[in-house]
Amino acid sequence: MTSIERCDLLICARWVVPVEPHGVVLEHHAVAVRDGVIVALLPQAEARARFAPRECVDLPDGVLIPGLINAHTHNPMTLMRGVADDLPLMQWLTGHIWPIEAAILGPEYCADGAELAVAEMLRGGTTCCNENYFYPDVLGEVYRRLGFRCRLGLPVIEFPTPWAANPDEYFGKALDVHARFAGDDLISTAFAPHAPYTVSDASFLRIRELATELDIPVHCHVHETAQEVEDSLQQHGLRPLARLDRLGVVDSRLIAVHMTQLTDEEIALCAERGVSVVHCPESNLKLASGLAPIQALRRAGVNVALGTDGCASNNDLDMFGEMRTAALLGKAVARDASALDAATTLRMATLDAARALHLEHAIGSIEAGKQADLVAVDLSALETQPLYDPISHLVYACGRHQVHWVWIAGHARLRERELTGIDLQSLLVRVRAWGERIAALPRGTA
Repeated sequence: MTSIERCDLLICARWVVPVEPHGVVLEHHAVAVRDGVIVALLPQAEARARFAPRECVDLPDGVLIPGLINAHTHNPMTLMRGVADDLPLMQWLTGHIWPIEAAILGPEYCADGAELAVAEMLRGGTTCCNENYFYPDVLGEVYRRLGFRCRLGLPVIEFPTPWAANPDEYFGKALDVHARFAGDDLISTAFAPHAPYTVSDASFLRIRELATELDIPVHCHVHETAQEVEDSLQQHGLRPLARLDRLGVVDSRLIAVHMTQLTDEEIALCAERGVSVVHCPESNLKLASGLAPIQALRRAGVNVALGTDGCASNNDLDMFGEMRTAALLGKAVARDASALDAATTLRMATLDAARALHLEHAIGSIEAGKQADLVAVDLSALETQPLYDPISHLVYACGRHQVHWVWIAGHARLRERELTGIDLQSLLVRVRAWGERIAALPRGTA
């Protein structure tokens, strides 16, 4: 007689999309979770006979997917949502974003912005982010307190900010933050040099050395605009990626964000070196930065993930919207209706994003032994009827409002559309106060 196994959670769903194997949809399956880890994925009848769960969640009209991963974001900038719209990148940065940051950047701003972002991401099915912003010590504590998974950027930039005055201070603080979160179950780190045009050769060489020593990725904006490439040619005699390659940064640790301006040779280089590219289609479209050749990158063998960028240039953290935009834009850029099909696009927001963050061993797919970062999407609404293919609906028809449950390491962070562990009323009071403060900045600053 088979003995009954204990588990903490049993999720029984109408459909399960594990992502690996690719494109598979399992009907009437269940996921068993123990101590925050997936212990089994199996048919519901077998699951009910095998497990005695502490909690059972039934999803008769739901599809269970891995948690979505936002592979590039600046979460505190959620407090600047809509503050400077409809401008090109450098005018947006130098005329608005950087002056605002000079006036308000500090630990309280970063903490409140990150909490707002986590609340929004959880309600949209995102369970992990690749953060790139100042005060990573503060941000890491917010993510830890809220039980949110994060690859935490350690910022490096040449000019002074309220976080650090010079490169030595940026590096010193980076090492302190890395040590602070070493071994944390949810928080890991990456070096986050802002961009080739704001980081010196000396700093990139130091980043290469330390990233290798600490065994962490390097998360950087690269080839975001044609102007960036032109400026690099004039200043260094090299395109930005070639300069990074000369400095030894172009390897499997590099998470290159945007990459809208690429030659065939640069695509081949990224494939050869194991670079991961993060595609942020909505931000690139809004800033008119360019169109990344995603299908060409994927065909060459480059790993491509999806990110939203920050709310100041998107203006949301909606990974369902990002998937739909990526799939449609990818077809138009490739001039191929079969490019970036729904299953591939979902994979870019899950397992391929985990791979970009060097976390594919732990998250990104529904497999035994991985962390139980899971999302349940309700497909019963009229907007998702009739239903022929759940993966198609997830990319082309669903909205984030259909996310009903979110688990991170087996803990319910969204329960039937209700956030757990976040005081929304208190958060909204603080957010509105920041909005009033930013709106009151002198003209020319905001």
